[in-house]
Amino acid sequence: TQKRKSYDNEQGDSGRDRKRRGQVGGAVGQNTNVGISEEEREKILQMVEDEPEAPTMDEMGLKKMLLNFEKKVYKNQEQRIKYPDLPEKFMESELELNDVIQEMHVIATAPELYHILVDLNTVQSLLQLLAHDNTDILVLKLSHISIAVVDLIQELTDADTLNENEEASQALTDSMLEGQIVAVLVQNLDRLDENVKEESDGVHNTLNIVENLLEFRPDISTETAQQGLMQWLLKRVKAKMPFDGNKLYSSEILAILLQNSDENRLLLGDLDGIDVLLQQLAAYKRHDPNNKEEIEMMENLFDCLCSCLMRNENRSKFLKGEGLQLMNLMLREKKMSRNSAIKVLNHSMTGPEGGDNCQKFVDILGLRTIFPLFMKIPSKSKAGPTSNELEEHVSSIIASLLRNCQSTQRQRLLSKFTENDHEKVERLLELHFKYLDKVRRADDQIEREKLRYKQRGESVDDDLEDEFYIRRLDAGLFTLQLVDYIMLEISATGPSSIKHKVMQILNMRGGSIKSIRSIMREYAGNIGDAKDSKSREDEQERILELVNKF
Repeated sequence: TQKRKSYDNEQGDSGRDRKRRGQVGGAVGQNTNVGISEEEREKILQMVEDEPEAPTMDEMGLKKMLLNFEKKVYKNQEQRIKYPDLPEKFMESELELNDVIQEMHVIATAPELYHILVDLNTVQSLLQLLAHDNTDILVLKLSHISIAVVDLIQELTDADTLNENEEASQALTDSMLEGQIVAVLVQNLDRLDENVKEESDGVHNTLNIVENLLEFRPDISTETAQQGLMQWLLKRVKAKMPFDGNKLYSSEILAILLQNSDENRLLLGDLDGIDVLLQQLAAYKRHDPNNKEEIEMMENLFDCLCSCLMRNENRSKFLKGEGLQLMNLMLREKKMSRNSAIKVLNHSMTGPEGGDNCQKFVDILGLRTIFPLFMKIPSKSKAGPTSNELEEHVSSIIASLLRNCQSTQRQRLLSKFTENDHEKVERLLELHFKYLDKVRRADDQIEREKLRYKQRGESVDDDLEDEFYIRRLDAGLFTLQLVDYIMLEISATGPSSIKHKVMQILNMRGGSIKSIRSIMREYAGNIGDAKDSKSREDEQERILELVNKF
C-alpha cells in the first residue's frame, strides 16, 4: 500500500479533498450556518434540489467537445505564430482555449469514454500544451494554459476514477506514458513560481498526477524517477523555503518511488541524495517539528533513508556522510527524531554488508547510547515506531553488532553484558520470556485454525503455512529469534560468567534450553535471501554451530 494512500485513509479525506478544503474560506471545523435562519436554510436547500442536473457525457458529445478543443488549439497556435511579439493579438484565443479546457473536466465523469481521448490524439495535444510558451500571458495574469492542463489531467487521473473502468484507463495512461508525461510535467514544474498561489497549486496538482499514475501503474516507478522527477524532488526537498504542503507532498512521492525499486535507490545515491536526506534530517536532531504535517515529512525522509540503506552502495555513502554520528546524536538528544533514528541505525548495520557501519558505531561510542535504550525502551512518541517495534530494532542492532564486530570492538561489546552484575543478561532473559509468551499465544490460535481446516476436510498447503509463519513473525517470533541469537552468541563467545548467569535465570524461571534451540533451528532454516547461496549457507552453519554449543 502506498504511503500517501494509507495516510489519506487514516485522515478520512483524499489529497484533492485537502486541497479543496484549503481553497474554501473559513477555518476547518468552522460552523458555516452561523447567522443563517431556518427559513433561509430551507430556501438554499430548495435551490440546490431545483438546480438542473449536469448533462451526462455521451460519445457524440465528447467527440464534439474534443473537436472544438482542437479548433481552439489550432487557432491559438496560428495567432501565436502570426503575432509572436504582440500578445494582445492572441489574448482572446488564449482565453477561449482556457475556457474549453475548463469545460473538459466533465470528461472525468465518464472514464469509460477515455479511449476516445486516445483515438482522437487529444492526449498528445494536452501534453503539447504543457510546454505552452505563455510567459507573456503570465505577466498579464490573464491565463495560464499549462496549469489549466495540469488541473484537467489531475482530474482525469484521479485514482478512484481510473479504477472505475480499468481497460479504458489503461489505454489513457499508456498514451500518456508514450508521450513521456512525467518528463513533460517536470519541465513544466521548473517554470512554475511557487510564490504565486495559482502556480503553487499547479505544483501540488502535478505531484498528485504522479501519485495517481504510480498508484494505478506501480510498474512505472523506475521509469518515472528516471525522467527527471527524482532530481526535481530532491531539489524541492532541500530548497531553502518555509515548510509547506508541497514540500510534504514531495517527500511522500520520494518515499513511494524508493519503496520497491532498487534502481531508484541507486539513482538517489548517484544524485547525492543520501547527503540531501541527512542534511534535511539534521534540522531535527535538537528541535522537534512544529506541527503534524512537518512530523509526517520528517517520517517520510526517515523512510526514504531506510529504503536507500537496503543497497550496500548507499551504506558506504551513509558512512562517509557521517550518518552514524547524526543518528547517534539524535539518540542522545531524546527528541522526537530519536525513535526513527533507531530504525535507520538498524537498516544501516543489518547483514554482512553492515560490517563497516557496525565497527564505526562502536568507535563513535554508540554502545553508550544503544544499551540504555535496550534496558528501557522509550515510550511511543508522536513519530516513529511503536515500543514493540523499537524492541525489535534495538535487539536487531545488538545482534548485528555481535555478528559483524571484530577484535577490540567485539571485546568492548561483550564486556557490556558483564557490567552491573550482568544486568543486561537479566534484561535479555526478560525479553526472551516476554516474546516467548506472545509467540505461544499466536501458535495456539494458529493450531485452532488448522484444526478447523482439518474438520472441514481442507488441507493446509505451503502458501497457508507461509502465511501462518508471517503471522508468527508479526506476533513477536522475529524479536524472540533475535533475542535468543544474542543469548547464544554471548554465551558461546563471552566470559563464562555470562553463560552461568543465563543458565541460572533459565533454571529459576523454568525456562527450556530445548525450546531455545528449537527456535534457533527454525530461524536458521528460514533465513532470508542473501546476496548468494554461499553466504546464506555460511550463516546457517554458524547459527547451528552456536545452537550445538548451547
